[in-house]
Amino acid sequence: MKIFSLSALAALSMLAIVPAALAQTQTSTTTTWTNDQGSAIQAYSTTQKYPVITDTTMNPDVGFVLPGTVTVYPLPADMKVQDADNYDYTIVNNHPIVIDRTTRKVVHIWSTTAPAGQP
Repeated sequence: MKIFSLSALAALSMLAIVPAALAQTQTSTTTTWTNDQGSAIQAYSTTQKYPVITDTTMNPDVGFVLPGTVTVYPLPADMKVQDADNYDYTIVNNHPIVIDRTTRKVVHIWSTTAPAGQP
């Protein structure tokens, strides 16, 4: 019986870890952000010819305050999210990030995104 209990506990532990490992985003807002939005932001930046920030020493995470020297842009007009006027975005090291417009704190980051229209 003990062996079964330990096996069951180990299996349940693995199930709890899998969703966290599969998650490719981090957020600190109540706004729901999707992987499609990350891809859309990358595609929009490309069409607008906005430069991508490439700085291997900068690894922004949720809560990180972007320096004032980093240019940020308003979310695309067709991006429908709650309180969209509170957010700007930029792309750092090929990762779209959303920041709070007033504090410049990162509120959401996509770890990886596929180009728009690709899985």
